Amino acid sequence: MRARALSDLRPGVAAVVAATLLVIALGWLYADVIPALVRQWSADPDYSHGFFVVPLAAFFVWERRDALARVPLRPHVAGLVVLAASLIVFIAGRYGSELFLTRVSMIGVLAGLILFLAGWAHLRILAFPLAFLLFMIPLPAIVFNQIAFPLQLLASRLGEMTISASGVPVLREGNVLLLPGRTLEVAEACSGIRSLFSLLMLAIVLGYFSERRIGPRVATAIAAIPIAVIANAIRVAGTGLASYWISPAAAEGFFHSFSGWLMFVVALVGLLAVHRAIEFARTRALRVARTA
Repeated sequence: MRARALSDLRPGVAAVVAATLLVIALGWLYADVIPALVRQWSADPDYSHGFFVVPLAAFFVWERRDALARVPLRPHVAGLVVLAASLIVFIAGRYGSELFLTRVSMIGVLAGLILFLAGWAHLRILAFPLAFLLFMIPLPAIVFNQIAFPLQLLASRLGEMTISASGVPVLREGNVLLLPGRTLEVAEACSGIRSLFSLLMLAIVLGYFSERRIGPRVATAIAAIPIAVIANAIRVAGTGLASYWISPAAAEGFFHSFSGWLMFVVALVGLLAVHRAIEFARTRALRVARTA
């Protein structure tokens, strides 16, 4: 009986040892990448939401523990292909000094290991947590600028329209708003890209916890984009009007930072309202279908 019990423990012990060795190997491979990534989260406000991504992804994995337990292990050699490709991306990023490649390779390595050690079924179950990890990786500068600059122009254009509609004379030159006696520049930090990323992540989390169907989840995530843009435009217009009506100091310092937090809360409330409207429309459609 004792010998049989020990033999039964061997597969579990082997799995723990294998997992420990994998964690050590990944820790050694990404010894420089992970600390640098965490430092950027703490130093760059555009990606401060990265601290929440890993715990949320871990929770999504934990929530799938029963589904993972029901699926038999069927290791697949294709995992080695994914793993090799991800390591090539890592090497290219290392020697090409491209942080994005070294960081995104972590997700590919995890996907390859899951596929090689557990199989396609496990990879499908864990696809969402793995994809969610993309939120923790800052975009390459060239991609970031391609998104941020159009958002700057859009925010300044909408801000100009709002300020003009309030009766205040304003002239826009690119991302600069010229008001009587003062100039307001819609800088990169005011482009709204920070609130856009954070609100989009929250929209995905909200849809995940409150919806079972893919359609409402996607609709909630898509709604986050115009909501973030409109909220940021209101912030730009409000800053311009406050600097004109109250004081130029309203466009900088504490008031400027506080307006950012305030408008993010407004955007979050707007997202919740849109989600509620989607849920209400679906419920009403179901009632109509039942009575028809």
